[in-house]
Amino acid sequence: MNAAIFNAQKIKILRNDFGSFKGWLDHYHPLNSDEWTKLFKKTFKFVGREIVNEFLMSTGYLLGAHEKSCPIFDKVLQEKPKWSSI
Repeated sequence: MNAAIFNAQKIKILRNDFGSFKGWLDHYHPLNSDEWTKLFKKTFKFVGREIVNEFLMSTGYLLGAHEKSCPIFDKVLQEKPKWSSI
């Protein structure tokens, strides 16, 4: 419970500093999986590699949630930050 409260407070700080949580993500994008995990662990409490990767793949910041053959793949690329390489 304390981690959830801490993380919510941290999100509020990030919103003030970067305009939004997305603004914070965009500020650091692109990073690889290990770099994202390290950043999230430094910033938040009770986060690990699996949850960070799943969150970032589901929001389009990490490749992996959709294969190139998936009909949604191109849509995700258009709506999310540009990838450094595909």
